[in-house]
Amino acid sequence: MRKTTFAGVVSTFVVCYVFWILLTWSLDSQELIYGAVVSLAVALFSSRFFIHEKASWFFNPVKLINGIVFWLFIFPVELIKANVDVAKRCFTGCKNVNPGIVKIPVDLKSMYGQAALANAITLTPGTITMEITEEEGQTYYYVHWIDARLPGGQEAGEAIKGRLERGLRRVWE
Repeated sequence: MRKTTFAGVVSTFVVCYVFWILLTWSLDSQELIYGAVVSLAVALFSSRFFIHEKASWFFNPVKLINGIVFWLFIFPVELIKANVDVAKRCFTGCKNVNPGIVKIPVDLKSMYGQAALANAITLTPGTITMEITEEEGQTYYYVHWIDARLPGGQEAGEAIKGRLERGLRRVWE
């Protein structure tokens, strides 16, 4: 079993407390006190399950800003581009659809970064991350892709994960 660390408790507390404030949408002192107590209790009991890597990245302002930039600007742009692409395919009678499963290499070393990239790929229309494997020290994703004309490898990987991986690398590496 993993050990509870101070940085892990603080990181989990901050995330839970911000989430509490966003859910209650209240800055009333009583709500803030209840939120702090509940968030601290949750952090004490669950941080060892959530924080499996170095928790101090949360306190690095550069990485935090890069994370905010990724989720507010880079990911939405890629999401809109994928939505437009899928909509064009639908409106042209689905003639340009060539579905298939491709194997793409991923250069992120962090488990959290890999999970965030897999989720970002899955959230964009036209792609679903099916499996994450490690072969000979290299991580690969198997992705079901709406446009699998490229058989896999670097070209398909760049088309599917290009800006997403580069943006997440600034946060998790």
